[in-house]
Amino acid sequence: MKKFVIASTLGAFVLVGCTTDPFTGEQRISNTAGGAGIGAAGGALIGAIASAGDSGSDRRKAILLGAGLGTLAGGGVGLYMDRQEDKLRAQLRGTGVSVTRNGDEIILNMPSNITFAVDQSDIQPSFYSTLNSVALVLREFNRTLVDVYGHTDSTGGDSYNLDLSNRRADSVTRYLTAQGLDSRRFYSVGFGESQPIASNATESGRAQNRRVEIKLVPLQQG
Repeated sequence: MKKFVIASTLGAFVLVGCTTDPFTGEQRISNTAGGAGIGAAGGALIGAIASAGDSGSDRRKAILLGAGLGTLAGGGVGLYMDRQEDKLRAQLRGTGVSVTRNGDEIILNMPSNITFAVDQSDIQPSFYSTLNSVALVLREFNRTLVDVYGHTDSTGGDSYNLDLSNRRADSVTRYLTAQGLDSRRFYSVGFGESQPIASNATESGRAQNRRVEIKLVPLQQG
C-alpha cells in the first residue's frame, strides 16, 4: 500500500510544542511547523487540496510550495546535492549503509541485517544512531524529497513479503519524521520481492535483496 505521510488538517500544520519520540521516549521540540505560521499553514492546506489528483513527487512538491518552501534551480541543484552527498558519506562511514549517487539523486541502501531482526519490522535499537545521522543531514538539507522503499527476498509468499516490506519502509519513515523532519517530504512504499538486486538462488543474494532504500531527490523547478 502506497502512502503519503502528510498532515490532514490545518491544525496539524500549526501545532507547535514538544513531542515525544515514540522510539526513545525523549521529549523533542517539534520544528515541523517552526517558522511557518498560520499563513504558510493555510497555503500548504490549499496546495494539498489543489494537488489532490497528483501523486508522488508532484503532489509533495505542490504541498511544500504551498507552505512557502522554495525550489532549487539550475546549477544550484547539482551543488546542493554534492554537498548533501558529502555530508551523508561523512556521517554514514562505517555504518554498513551505502551511499550511491545517480545524477541528481542519492540512494541510501540499508541492509535488513543491520536494520531489522529476522522477519520483524521494528527497527533494531542499535540502528537508531545511524538513522539519527541521516536525520541530521536531512534536517540541514530541507529542500529534499525523501522516498523510503522496502524490499524482501523471495522467501515466503508474495502477499506476506509485500506486507513486511511496507511495514519496514513505514518504520523507517516514522522514525525519521519523529526526529523533527517535515513529514510532508516523505513517501513510503513496499515492493516485496519484486525488485531484486541480486539472485535469490543464493543466501548472499537473498541478503542483498532484503533491504530498505532511501531515495533523496531535490525539490527543484520543472
